[in-house]
Amino acid sequence: MTYSPKSDFLRVMFERGYVADCTDYAALDQALLDGPVTAYIGYDATAASLHVGHLLNIMMLRWFQKTGNRPITLMGGGTTKVGDPSFRSEERPLLDEAAIQANIDGMQQVFARYLAYGDGAALMLNNAEWLDGLNYLEFLRDIGRHFSVNRMLSFESVKSRLDREQSLSFLEFNYMILQAYDFLELHRRYGCRLQMGGSDQWGNIVNGIDLTRRVDDAVIWGLTSPLLTTSDGRKMGKSAGGAVWLNGAMLSPYEFWQFWRNTTDADVGRFLKLYTELPVDDCNRLGALQGAEINEAKIRLANEVTSLLHGAEAAASAEATAREVFEQGGAGGELEVTTVAADSLTRGLTVTQLLVQTGITGSGKEAKRLISEGGLRLNNQPVSDPQMAVDAALIGDGLKVSVGKKKHRMVQIG
Repeated sequence: MTYSPKSDFLRVMFERGYVADCTDYAALDQALLDGPVTAYIGYDATAASLHVGHLLNIMMLRWFQKTGNRPITLMGGGTTKVGDPSFRSEERPLLDEAAIQANIDGMQQVFARYLAYGDGAALMLNNAEWLDGLNYLEFLRDIGRHFSVNRMLSFESVKSRLDREQSLSFLEFNYMILQAYDFLELHRRYGCRLQMGGSDQWGNIVNGIDLTRRVDDAVIWGLTSPLLTTSDGRKMGKSAGGAVWLNGAMLSPYEFWQFWRNTTDADVGRFLKLYTELPVDDCNRLGALQGAEINEAKIRLANEVTSLLHGAEAAASAEATAREVFEQGGAGGELEVTTVAADSLTRGLTVTQLLVQTGITGSGKEAKRLISEGGLRLNNQPVSDPQMAVDAALIGDGLKVSVGKKKHRMVQIG
């Protein structure tokens, strides 16, 4: 896309790499210039914490507010009861009211770190406010008649499920109608004119725009961000131990810091632009560093991202701990560097085999016992599967293997 935005918000989005697609760049740009504009992103309450996969869109909301606009974080207290089928192979487990509310409580802690709420500032809403009380027959008559089943079946998120002959329940099929209705309600109640989200939400966003045009004859827009993968093809936000949670109670600030410190060299500059507020020129300069210097850029990335979420003190503490563990071996601890043969990775290597091959454990039986007892971490992420694959992408510039709290070893490809 070669569009050159004039508004501060879209300029930041383009410069830093947040933009995948927009329903009308020029019209949205002009509305932002005339501003302020109200925009929302929705988050279903499917877990007790948001994870790193959500962080890109949270940063979009933060920049939206910093450039003089009003963001809405919409909690899916209503839509979580249905479950978004987008690009999923099976139906989500259904949660009860108590579980949904507990998840919302956990998620709200994160937003408070990135957005300023209060009078005239960001809004935090729950779509259960209008979805829970809907009269089904009235909803079908007033809203459902605007949706073509033929068109709904053509959306990639639904089509891919049906093409694989995987079941799509009528409950899930209603999700896109409910999300479209959210946009209509937010436009009516709060003058919301923009929905943002990942590119996998494009179909749902377009439905909301079309519904609002049909029902209220209003012009609103959608803006999507790319679905990120790391340079080695892994889904952003996944690690050896699973999701990288944003709540400190589910993943410590130190472990969160380490996730960013272990960023692949090729991703440093891009992640600095997306996940920090450093000037773009600084991000490019740091990302272009080579050799040992890139490690300092990774530390800067880890400090900046951790400071935003957990505070500068937590980031400084994490860096100090990491330097102690990796450079001095830790107080009373043990740090050795060992190598693993590249050809063993090509043939396929499990974490159990890695422990034996590097001498961290004396046998496969000992390795499996260590894992079953929760005593093993890779890059500070707990490992529970003795058959977990270890590849070159996971090892990267160095894989930290921790046995208990005192014994650490750096594994590199030899």
